[in-house]
Amino acid sequence: MLPIISVVGASDSGKTTFLEKLIPELSRRGYRIGVVKHDAHGFEMDREGKDTWRLKRAGAATIAISSPRAVASIRDTEGELALEEIAARFFWTEDMVITEGFKSARFPKIEVFRSQVEPQPICGPGSNLAALVTDDPVEAEVPRFSFSDVAGVADFIENRYLRERKHPRLLVQLDGKQLAINDFVQDFLIGGIRGMLSRLRGWETPEIVTIHMRLEEDE
Repeated sequence: MLPIISVVGASDSGKTTFLEKLIPELSRRGYRIGVVKHDAHGFEMDREGKDTWRLKRAGAATIAISSPRAVASIRDTEGELALEEIAARFFWTEDMVITEGFKSARFPKIEVFRSQVEPQPICGPGSNLAALVTDDPVEAEVPRFSFSDVAGVADFIENRYLRERKHPRLLVQLDGKQLAINDFVQDFLIGGIRGMLSRLRGWETPEIVTIHMRLEEDE
């Protein structure tokens, strides 16, 4: 499964600043890192008056904008998606997803702590705290790193979460939730699907095949 780790901390503790240093360090080591930012108050990425804003207000459920260098989409959801569903839907080619926030999620956490911002760390027992980043002399039962020790945090993440990382060859989602599949089933399904599709006109051996299947027919 795709490793997910959350960088948490009180507001203005320096989470974003630390991530701005940690992500390049992991990238230099050859890892593809995806990032999810949590916004508990809602957000608006589009700007009023822009074409995409106007089309979204006209009733489009999903808007995508594409350029030679990037693509972005904005889509409606019925509620906030679970973090594992976000990771499975949008970060299949990454080696790891790091979130900023999501302190209530079940995934391991690295807390960024400054005593001048918050008197005590926000992660308590049961928070799945994995490490602490701080320059304050606070006691911790987990590894502790200074703000300047970005390489040390990267070593910690690499050794604990990335050393045994294998890219899945097959992704199956059931209503957005990823289904765990062992190597034997992956090989069996890939071989069967590839064999059937290769008989179709227009088949050329691709790197990735994407199939979306709706089990219930629309009425």
